Amino acid sequence: MPNISTFDMTGKQTGTMEVSEAIFGIEPNATVLHSMVVNYLANQRQGTQSTLTRSEVRGGGKKPWRQKGTGHARQGSTRAPQWTHGGIALGPKPRDYGYALPKKVRRLAMKSAFSSKVATEDMLILDELTLDEIKTKTIVKMLTALNADKKVLLVTADKDDKVVLSARNIPGVKTAMVNTLNVYDILNADKLIVVKDAVAKIEEVYK
Repeated sequence: MPNISTFDMTGKQTGTMEVSEAIFGIEPNATVLHSMVVNYLANQRQGTQSTLTRSEVRGGGKKPWRQKGTGHARQGSTRAPQWTHGGIALGPKPRDYGYALPKKVRRLAMKSAFSSKVATEDMLILDELTLDEIKTKTIVKMLTALNADKKVLLVTADKDDKVVLSARNIPGVKTAMVNTLNVYDILNADKLIVVKDAVAKIEEVYK
């Protein structure tokens, strides 16, 4: 079973923790990870882009000239797509880009993401993360001590408003609960910092 180093908030290593090999020690599946990232990004798209068709553009009710005898091509409206200020032919309309992947694929992707961080030694476990007050400096000091000064994902078992509010203004730092974790955020982070009770919850969810 993989062993991951544990630290306290001062950056001191307090030991190691044995974690589930079925979640943190599998061979990462690159294909599944790619599929999950593409799915996540597609689901984030708003799909609110919209263009006006010839029936939606204002004006153009009058036929610009008679049908025959002018030497010009026949025209029925100045709001046809070929006219300046005309409607757009086959332009984008609001749509939903989201789609779902099978549950087994999602679970394998999460396990692969965790395992990839363990394999590269970019995951560490925090004994506990408790704050007496909302203080950004406390989180900054902790991350500096843990040598995690780039993109960091902090994972807690449950929502902790003090942690969330203390970390939200730090560039590159993101917080998440076990039930809000996603593959994209895990892979996008340079360091994955998981609180010890969150590890137990992850193993319970993905066992």
